[in-house]
Amino acid sequence: MGKNINFNYAFVFYDVNEKRVQRVFKVCKKYLSHFQKSVFRGEITPSKLIALRKDLNRVINKEEDFICIIKLMNENVFEEEILGIQLNNTGEDLII
Repeated sequence: MGKNINFNYAFVFYDVNEKRVQRVFKVCKKYLSHFQKSVFRGEITPSKLIALRKDLNRVINKEEDFICIIKLMNENVFEEEILGIQLNNTGEDLII
């Protein structure tokens, strides 16, 4: 059984259908600071991180929307979590 890590800082960025943008924005704003467009960041307790994830799952369509949560304990320990659909965009299509 692995040891649970209590993360205390998070980044959230998202790409969701425009019909749900305002709802996702409001959920994120409730827990974190707005950083830029669809990016939020800030200190967060483990229980609030669970509540954030639960609230986001209520408003997104997992077949259409993408939300990424980067959870950090410190500068060397982090974890990435994806909610919804993840497109395999490597950025190679942007190279001319």
